[in-house]
This record gives sequence, C-alpha cells and structure tokens, in this order.
Amino acid sequence: MMNKHLLFTLVLLLSWMPLAQSQQGDNLEAEIRVIDAPQDEAIQQRLTQVLGAIDGLDAIQIQVNAGVVTLSGNVSNLRVARDIDDIARRVEGVVYVQNRLEDDVNISARVQPLTRRFRDMSASALQTLPVGLMALAIFIVFALLGRWAGNHDAWLRRIGLSEQASSLGKRMVRLVITAIGVLIALEVMDATALVGAILGIAGVAGIAVGFAFRNIVENYLAGILLSARNPFSIGDQVEVGAFNGKVMRLTSRDTVLMTRDGNHLRIPNSVIITSAMTNFTRNPLRRFEFNISIPSPHDLAKTRQLGLDALRGMPGVLDDPEPQGLIMELGDSAAQLRFMAWIDQRDSDFHKSRSEAIRIVKRAFDQAAIVAPLATYRVLLDNDAQSVSHPPAITENPAPTSHSSAMDTATDLSIDKQVAEELRTSDEENLLK
Repeated sequence: MMNKHLLFTLVLLLSWMPLAQSQQGDNLEAEIRVIDAPQDEAIQQRLTQVLGAIDGLDAIQIQVNAGVVTLSGNVSNLRVARDIDDIARRVEGVVYVQNRLEDDVNISARVQPLTRRFRDMSASALQTLPVGLMALAIFIVFALLGRWAGNHDAWLRRIGLSEQASSLGKRMVRLVITAIGVLIALEVMDATALVGAILGIAGVAGIAVGFAFRNIVENYLAGILLSARNPFSIGDQVEVGAFNGKVMRLTSRDTVLMTRDGNHLRIPNSVIITSAMTNFTRNPLRRFEFNISIPSPHDLAKTRQLGLDALRGMPGVLDDPEPQGLIMELGDSAAQLRFMAWIDQRDSDFHKSRSEAIRIVKRAFDQAAIVAPLATYRVLLDNDAQSVSHPPAITENPAPTSHSSAMDTATDLSIDKQVAEELRTSDEENLLK
C-alpha cells in the first residue's frame, strides 16, 4: 500500500516539472519582447522625417537610447529649439528629451530664414499680381465714379436741401460709392476676413472718435440743421442768450456775429440750435418803448395824449401800427407812463429813433410845464429831537430854445459796411452765401 502511494506521488511530480518549465519559458520570452532597440530606431526615424520636412531643421542630430531622445546641433533662435523639443516630446514612445540645441550666432544663419521668407513672399506676390491689379482697377473705377457723383449735386438742390446739407450729401455719396468699390476689391482678392476686421476696427474707431470729438460732431450737425432751417441771413441782427450782433457767416462749427462794437463773436452752432434766438431783422417793423414819470396832480389822460401827439409828429414813427401810451403805475407823488411806437428798420435806426422819441416827449412835457417829480427828503435833528420836513422848491424849467439840434433817425450803416468788408476780404467758408 505504501508503494502505491509513493508511485502516485512520483507521477504527479514528474507531470508538474514540464508544466513549470513551460511557464518559465513563456516568461523569458515575454521579457525578451520588451527589449526596445527596434522602438528606438522607429522613434529616431520618425523624428528625422519630421524635422527633415521643416526648412532649416534637417541638420539637427537625433539620438535615441531606451526611449531617451538627445537633440544636438545649432538653431537660429531659442524659440525654434523649444519648438523642436515640443515635437520630440509628442512622438509616441519617447520617455525623456535631452535638449542640447544651441543658438546659432552666425549672421548668415540668422539672415537665411528671413531671406527665405522674403523670397516666398515675393513668389506669392507675383502669383497674386493679376488679381491685385484687377482689384486696384475696380477700386479706381469706383473712386472716380464716386467723385463724379459727388460733383453732380444738382439733384440734391432740386429736392430742397441747403448748401451745407448738399455738401454733406455729396460727401456721403462719394464715401458710399468708394466703400462699395473697396468691398468688391477685397472680395476679388478673397480677403473677406480682412473685410470683417476692417468693419470691426471701423466700428470701434467710430465709437472712440465719437466720444473724443463729440462737441465737434454736435456743432457740425447743428450747422447742418441751421443751414436747412435758415433762421437768419447775412446782416440780420440777432440775439442769442446774452449775445447780440449782426450775422456775418455760418461755418460748419460756429456762427460768426459782429457786435455793435465791431468785434467778432463766434458762437458754437450747438449753442444756437439749443438756445432761444431773437431775429430783429426778419420782420422790418420793430417797436421801441420807454417810461416817463410825471407828478400825480397832472391830468394823466391829457399828459398821455400830449406824449402821443409828440410821437406822431416825429419823422420815422409809423402811423400803422400807431403809437401807444399806457399808465403803468400810480404812486403817492408820481405816475409812470409808458410810450410805445413802431419804426421801419429799413429806413430808421432803432436806437436813434428811441433816443429822439424820449427827447421830443420830454420837450413837449417841458413846454406844458410838466416836470418830473422831485425827490422828497426828511431830515432828523438830534439837538431838539424834532423832525422837520423841507419840501423842495419847484422851479420852472426854462422854455426850450427854438434852435434845437436836427433830428437824426436814419439807419446806422457803420456795422453793415464793416460786415460787407469782412465778407469781401475773408476766404473763410460761409454756408449762408
């Protein structure tokens, strides 16, 4: 029985030994397959092909050992060295990269890539020269067409636009036609991306320019509106806020007035378009007025009629509309009368007529012994604490002399002559002409 068990054990032992030797042989064969000498050759061959396909990198030396790549040689700059290092790291099977590339300080090596780039650009330019010439011809044709359309602006005048609006219309038509030519030329050159970039830059630049030159744009647009509305003409007497003068010219930025002192006054167009403006010349008829105080004891109706009769006999005062007299206030010792009369500014000067009207009414009152009320003062005496009132003595004014100065109400042309001389000698633009 013992012999049978011993025999069975020997059989199992003998059958297990070949199986173990077989498994050991398989392990040895797998370890042999991980030897990477053939993989190193494949890595070196692949890197050589890649760098050989790139201009200027075919002289780079490549060595591969156990997946470690060693790069040596000279490159034009350090950026190229970093690019080669990055290429080597992306190759499958590379474990590590030893970058021993050096920057080539040779001038010819530095200039060679630039020369090659210029040569390629020249060849590309020669190839695209016919297309470029066609695009240039299209641009020139549209530019000439835009200039021709801008110079023929009679149709803008026929639709009722002013001179400045017509000038702006000419520029817009010329700009639009030229822009269409530019877009077509870029499309011919297959530069649609450039078109989008130009439009984007133009939009951003337009916003920046709009903020930077906001006042200039406002004045320019206001000048267009003023030219279209035509609220004044050359020589008109206008008042804008605290400014008063005669209009000389309207420019794209401001309006130039000449004051009564002969000074040039420039008002921004945006101020004029947003402010209340009075044009004293548009209606040739103009009314002047003045106040006169008289003592209360006088008959107010007769006194008012006396002043109206004096105004009706004054040269330059119109009968239609007729002069008016109003009782404005009534005080303890005096009443205030207001006289108003109309003149034709084409024949009479406003300030001269008002001055003469005050003079002749005052003379008429003096002749009727109607004198202006005198002020009354009350004096307090400290020594006896009594107040004594001394009424002023009323003295009659002497009768007016018969040889009074000649009346002058003619239109004052001194400023008009200066305006005319300024317009004749100045070459500044004037949108009112």
